[in-house]
Amino acid sequence: MGNDLAAKIRELEERIDRLENKGNSLTMVLFSGDFDKAMAAFIIANGALAMGKEVTIFVTFWGLDVIKKPAFSTSGRGLLERILLRMRPKGPGRLAVSKMNYGGIGPRLFRYMMGKKNVEPLGALIAMAMEFGVRIVACQMSMDLLGIKKEDLIDGVEVGGVATFLGKAYEGQATLFI
Repeated sequence: MGNDLAAKIRELEERIDRLENKGNSLTMVLFSGDFDKAMAAFIIANGALAMGKEVTIFVTFWGLDVIKKPAFSTSGRGLLERILLRMRPKGPGRLAVSKMNYGGIGPRLFRYMMGKKNVEPLGALIAMAMEFGVRIVACQMSMDLLGIKKEDLIDGVEVGGVATFLGKAYEGQATLFI
């Protein structure tokens, strides 16, 4: 009975030690291609960097619109892929807002107000995050489904699978889904 208690105490101490020694990192899933949600993701990422955190953003499905280059060729792709790529925004400057989009007026209004308040534009927030070490990983499966190639994405973006995300999430302190 004494050995059982000692084993349980050791197991509990090991679990507490693992929890206390979790990595100093933040992992995010950017699932949305909405301007306001992407802004939130990159403001949080830059804030976490400023606090000394390691940040990984796993970008999937419509979130891939945020990290696309503003222009790229759709040649060599199937008809459905070309249609889908033409229908979706390319890059942070073309994103719609989640509420009050009003045919594209909403994002222009937000960008105007951000300029008046000296808030960095989304493209600058993304560049700043990458410059200071945010790891951006594009979901390979989502890219395949949406007909997106690595060369369609901004420079410096990695391509990986869900195991890449889960590995970072399991070792980190916090995981956010945006």
